Amino acid sequence: MNVAAWLRTGLFLPALLLAGCGKAPEPAAPAANAPRVAAPAPAAVAEFRVLATSDLRDAQPLEEMVTKATGVPLKFTFGGTMESTEAVLNGSAKADAAWFANAKYLLADTQGQSRVKLQEKIMLSPIVVGVSQSQAKALGWDQPAVAAKITWKTVAQAARDGKLKYALSNPATSNQGFMALMGVAAAASGKPEALTAADVDRGAISAFIKGYKLPGDNSTYLSEKFIEQQGTKVNAFINYESWLLSLNQSGKLKEPLTLVYPHEGVATADYPFMLLNDARRADYQKIVDYLKGEAAQSWLARTTLRRPVNSAVAQSQAALFPQGTMLVELPFSPDRALADGLIDAYLNEFRVPIASTFVLDVSGSMNGGGRRAQLVQALQYMAGEDPSLTGRIARLTSREKIWMLPFSDAPGQPTLFELPAGRTAARGVQVQQDSEAKKAMLASVRDYAEQLKMTGSTALYQSVLRGLEMMLEERKRNPNYQYSVVAFTDGENNRGHNLQQFKAAYAALPEDVRAIPVFMVIFGEANEREIRELVATTGGRVFDARKASLYTVFKDIRAFQ
Repeated sequence: MNVAAWLRTGLFLPALLLAGCGKAPEPAAPAANAPRVAAPAPAAVAEFRVLATSDLRDAQPLEEMVTKATGVPLKFTFGGTMESTEAVLNGSAKADAAWFANAKYLLADTQGQSRVKLQEKIMLSPIVVGVSQSQAKALGWDQPAVAAKITWKTVAQAARDGKLKYALSNPATSNQGFMALMGVAAAASGKPEALTAADVDRGAISAFIKGYKLPGDNSTYLSEKFIEQQGTKVNAFINYESWLLSLNQSGKLKEPLTLVYPHEGVATADYPFMLLNDARRADYQKIVDYLKGEAAQSWLARTTLRRPVNSAVAQSQAALFPQGTMLVELPFSPDRALADGLIDAYLNEFRVPIASTFVLDVSGSMNGGGRRAQLVQALQYMAGEDPSLTGRIARLTSREKIWMLPFSDAPGQPTLFELPAGRTAARGVQVQQDSEAKKAMLASVRDYAEQLKMTGSTALYQSVLRGLEMMLEERKRNPNYQYSVVAFTDGENNRGHNLQQFKAAYAALPEDVRAIPVFMVIFGEANEREIRELVATTGGRVFDARKASLYTVFKDIRAFQ
């Protein structure tokens, strides 16, 4: 406040008189026996809850940074892209805001548009193709003049010809996988902005998928597998620029990746921070202002290698990122039928079909704690008719083969369920209705689950070994499937092989066994330490159904198949 303004308030004269007295005024004496009223404590700011996609785990230190800088306690909860999108769409997200890599799918839906009150882009990372240096040289892609002309069509042709074998997150469950698939479809159409489901060039998608050799649900899992399999099973990784730059810096790769930016455009993750709870608008704005400020933007650029949206910070941190690269944004069609049709066609037509053995614990302990009911519910769920986004992803798909292998004292008799192929359109993609043959097979799976009987002990390791042996034999007969073993158990192994005997038997199997992951689901009293040691031996992942319902865990498993 300047002097003139102060004079206008009428406060200047009393203040001057007091100052002239040479001492501070005496406080008025309190009335006799007047109660002392304590000053009210400032109201605590409620926790600001943010539903974030799992690729943002590297930004979790922002919780403390934001809280300290703004006074608003920030708390992240992480989830997969599609399950988080669905939570926002149906209103079940218990969050004040959502932070996704990309919200194009969410905001293509009118319900999504109504849920999101405000949004601000925080940082940028294009989806690019990382190619092992030696393979980039063999293809000539290491030459700047050639690299500047590479298109998504070029990438798809190299995949079709067996020259590009890549890792990619599942297009049905992750943003980077979906946007890569959309990029191929948009580039092949020649009219990306107006692309509809009927315009999709099926040949381009089919060619691109031929190079898809390493699927998974998230970048962390895929990175671990890519490091193991680089130069043998895979020679490329399609992901965010930030993730590939981090891999190159990690020193863990057998050889560095050459980053390729498709000439006709890239799909860029712009990480919108979206307000869901309008009552927290003021706190949201404080957080956004901090996230877009110099301190947070510089930290995000240096730590996560995502490009700043703050132009001043972008200029100061430019050396962190490849220079002279083509960063044209590929337009995104708002047609929701296109997105749904592309996901459905990927699951049921384009991808390598799934073949897996479900190793089911039917020991007596499964009768306790509602565990039998959980297992039956999970198996029936995957053969059910949940029309939600994640329900469609979890469901058994056309051309899929699944063997149910129950076990207790020993491995039981396997039962095969084979889903028929669906109709194949001449052009375009759409969500297909189930044929009568597929409905009948799904009903058979539900009936099988209902008839499971629980008795006996737990020969877990011997049964997992049997499942692997079955998949190896089947793979010899039918190599054009994606094989896995999924084991459910609630107890400690107490029959057949112990863990050391299992590991010895596993080591004696042919080398091809290492391409078959084992996904372990634990609940009840299962020995988590030993099960994690088993998965460390076989590859795959552990899923803990003690912290979530079994059918929810099953949705997660499907994303890795």
